[in-house]
Amino acid sequence: MSLERFKGWRALVTGASAGIGADLARVLAAAGVNLVITARRVERLEALAAELRAAHGVQVDLIGADLATPQGIDAVVAGCDAVGPVDLLVNNAGLGQAGRFLDNGWAAEAAQLAVNVGASQALTHRLVPGMIERGRGHVVFLGSIAAYTPIPWFASYAATKAYIKRFAEGLSRELAGTGVGVTTIHPGGTVSEFSDKAGIHLDAKLEKTLMPARAVAEIGLRGAARGKLNVVTGAMNVLTVWLMKLLPKGLMMRVVGGLYRKLAAK
Repeated sequence: MSLERFKGWRALVTGASAGIGADLARVLAAAGVNLVITARRVERLEALAAELRAAHGVQVDLIGADLATPQGIDAVVAGCDAVGPVDLLVNNAGLGQAGRFLDNGWAAEAAQLAVNVGASQALTHRLVPGMIERGRGHVVFLGSIAAYTPIPWFASYAATKAYIKRFAEGLSRELAGTGVGVTTIHPGGTVSEFSDKAGIHLDAKLEKTLMPARAVAEIGLRGAARGKLNVVTGAMNVLTVWLMKLLPKGLMMRVVGGLYRKLAAK
């Protein structure tokens, strides 16, 4: 895997305390990328920073922040300003809330919207102008194959990922010729804390279908380095997206909605 394009850059990785975010940081550090990592769980960030400094000799700064709040976004931007320019923005932080929309607590739904959409757009709006001034940069969004179909009983999450996909595609055209690229990584089920936190209860059979977070990070960042706009990670997920595009929307919603209704109810 070649990430030579990003060597010597500084990357901000949000949601870096676990799962895909932590492995995105690991893959970038191994490629010689200096890092600013952020999440709410500072103790996990400290452990990851120590690991990456020891293993790869890169600079790693950390910022504890809650990206569901304006204050958290301000803290991340101020922290980045203090350590130096960000060349690679990795908008990985995300929340999920499975279940019937009207049965879910609004606070959880609002936080999901604030992090998945609001924080990604806010950080992009505040950090990309500097990339344009320097004539180089890249923005990576963490999407999902859920962006390709509505998902009953996971409706808001799928909608946030569809929003990010469309936003990133439009943004890429606006940034054409500036030296700043855009990529959205679309994983499917992944080995991480996400399912448990989102209220998705997987049995042993479904757990065997999950993709390692490290593989998602490697495939996604390799696609970003190549300048790809959308990167679906893994052959099974590519097939799934193809079926989502091919089959009638009503049929897809019945199939995936039935699945998520069961997974959210266990």
